[in-house]
Amino acid sequence: MTFFRRNFLWLLYFAFVAIALANKGDEPLFYSDGPYAAGKYIAWAMLISFLAYSIYCSTQASFIKSLPRILEEIWSRQIGLDLYIGVVMASFIIYLNEGSLLVLLLWLPPILIFANLAILLYVAMNYGSIVAHFVS
Repeated sequence: MTFFRRNFLWLLYFAFVAIALANKGDEPLFYSDGPYAAGKYIAWAMLISFLAYSIYCSTQASFIKSLPRILEEIWSRQIGLDLYIGVVMASFIIYLNEGSLLVLLLWLPPILIFANLAILLYVAMNYGSIVAHFVS
């Protein structure tokens, strides 16, 4: 039971990843043959690196238990605002890419909980269609 309590957010994240991958569109998962194809590899590398570092951090200290200490610092508010401005911008890109408020609403809870871990997954999975909006 302690394992599940200690790793609840990670279990939730990996369940989200499994659902997202099971419901992905037609775009190839790990390669792109469109413009700027190397960006897809970079997106996956960023996701995997950030995920590995996040998992490492969670082995060093509990995020939930660290939060009160972090929030005491004035910079935590600035960093939080900065993060969630980026979340709003990324959410708008998801809406523009998908053309569906429903799809955005399905992605929104994981984005609000996991922020960049969810956003990077979306970008890696949908890199080709996102880039196509900018180069066509």
